[in-house]
Amino acid sequence: MTSSDQATPVRPDHRSPRSARRPPLLVGTLALGGALLFTSLVLISSGVPPLAAYKLIFLGAFSTPTRISDMVMLASPLLLCSCGLTLTFAAGLYNLGIEGQMILGAVAAMIPLRLLPGLPPPLLWALALAAGAAGGALWALLVAGLRVGLRVNEIFAGLGLNFLASGVSLYLVLGPWRRIGQASSSGTEPLPSAIWLPTLNNLRVAPAAPVIALVALALIWVAVTRTRWGLELRAVGLNPQAAGRMGIPAARRLAESLAACGALAGIAGAIQVIAVFHQLIPSISSGIGLLALLVVLLVRANPAWVLPIAAAFAVFTVGSVQMSVSLGADSSIAGVLQGALVLFALLARGFSARR
Repeated sequence: MTSSDQATPVRPDHRSPRSARRPPLLVGTLALGGALLFTSLVLISSGVPPLAAYKLIFLGAFSTPTRISDMVMLASPLLLCSCGLTLTFAAGLYNLGIEGQMILGAVAAMIPLRLLPGLPPPLLWALALAAGAAGGALWALLVAGLRVGLRVNEIFAGLGLNFLASGVSLYLVLGPWRRIGQASSSGTEPLPSAIWLPTLNNLRVAPAAPVIALVALALIWVAVTRTRWGLELRAVGLNPQAAGRMGIPAARRLAESLAACGALAGIAGAIQVIAVFHQLIPSISSGIGLLALLVVLLVRANPAWVLPIAAAFAVFTVGSVQMSVSLGADSSIAGVLQGALVLFALLARGFSARR
């Protein structure tokens, strides 16, 4: 291969338009306007005043220090999962198995916490996070093996492994790790408070969680936009056959992106254990992986936009919790708004591309 051939993969990156790096104003305006209109129609049909509902959705998360802390503790694992999905989306993979990877990360994090409770807490936290990353990465590598080795679509492989991971978690909660003297599906025996991740006084926010998430975001941004590995990953996502002809190990890059995504999801699961629930529960992922899929669909796998969109989704989710008390409406309206944003963003991009 000549030197000019070796330089070929770099050219598409230099010629990429500005719109590929940030969402165009037209797309964002149409998406937001369409989502608000659709959600308003849903609210009106339910007898809920849209302006009052939007006030709670957009501002409710900032109404008290407790709700702010809840928003931060939701945004942290959401940001970790979204960061991981930017890698798989860049590689052209739809990693719908991220929920299972988060669950297995939580399961793996419980192992050192249960087996080695006498260790110093900082060492236990490090072991739990490392075990969570390893558990999530190994679960994601199962998807990679099915995708690369057996040509099983990663969507079907991931969804199947999600069900298996949920089954493993439920078996442990009801079986070997059940509470002493009872078999309750609500969760395992709570961890000793001494090994909980430290929180701020009288709040539920653990400062280490957002710090870990922000460090992960910075590393992913550098990896995707400033390294040869990230360039090769995007080349594989655009055309794996062409990337292979240029000497890029496409199968390896696919497996690496899935493993890295699984590791970040596993860390998110570990944070759910040591900083949020302080035990293993069957629904330990809390739908965060699926919400991260919406985030990455909205930002088009651009790491620069992951933080504001993930934070906004966390604000919507926490703010909407008050709707059942204040307006008599179900808090799931936040999910309607989030889904409508993604839907209308995709429609607006298609409309912009046709023009």
